[in-house]
Amino acid sequence: MSAYLFSIGATAAIFILLALSLNIITGYAGQAMMGQAAFFGIGAYTAAILTTNGVNFWLALLAAMVISGVFGAVLGVISLRLQADFLAITTIGINFVMVALFNNMKITGGSLGLTVSKPVVFGVKFTNLHFMLLTIVLIVILCLLIVKMKKSWFGMALASINNDAAAAKSFGINVSKYQILTFVIGTSIAGLAGGIYAHRMGFISSTDFAFTVSIEIVSMVVIGGIGTIRGPILGALILTFLPEFLRFAKDYRNLVYGIALVLVVRFLPGGLLGDNSPIMRLIQKVFQKGGAAE
Repeated sequence: MSAYLFSIGATAAIFILLALSLNIITGYAGQAMMGQAAFFGIGAYTAAILTTNGVNFWLALLAAMVISGVFGAVLGVISLRLQADFLAITTIGINFVMVALFNNMKITGGSLGLTVSKPVVFGVKFTNLHFMLLTIVLIVILCLLIVKMKKSWFGMALASINNDAAAAKSFGINVSKYQILTFVIGTSIAGLAGGIYAHRMGFISSTDFAFTVSIEIVSMVVIGGIGTIRGPILGALILTFLPEFLRFAKDYRNLVYGIALVLVVRFLPGGLLGDNSPIMRLIQKVFQKGGAAE
């Protein structure tokens, strides 16, 4: 039972990292990103190919971040000439193109996929527990960095760009630079998550990074609460564990899962834990009453 829980926990942790990475691009910079799974895949294949050829696991993860970030920079440059809807369509197209490349390139194993060896660190072969703990540490570090970022000039610049890019530009903010940097940061983190995912699974194929995965990541951010740290974390936990709880429903599991998503989006458009959501207002009132009582 514990092995099963660690397996689900490792998956949830990886998707929390992915949701947080997308939230940097979409939640803080307001960029319409619908192809995060492509960069997830770039990082996964980069790390997998490198470790298969004898490169150290940690160096492979670093390389996964760098390569994904480079591709993210290219997308960032492209985004400067595209409006929100067209950018979303472009990122969807990039996702399909990358999946096609993963499925047809010899170096990625083509349609047969790629087998990846589990990393051995200090003589210990990584298990789901190790991958979960590693990813949780990275999540904590990332959350601390995001908190610091939001209080910095960079975070304030992103907030102004998100509210009104034209107004931000009129105040002397280099909108292009910040948008590109946001894509680099968000896609680099997605690449890191991909590198961990590849070694945790032991086998990857192009279907692991299909457009449906991008939609799942977007759903995690939106359902949890876009533009917050707590939102993507909650969204990733819900959408990772909910399918497991719905196994009893068998053929009706996907139907129940879809209805749950629609209800949240319909009645809580700001997400479950968004800044203006009824749930957050209730939590704030409870804490305020508790503070007043003391």
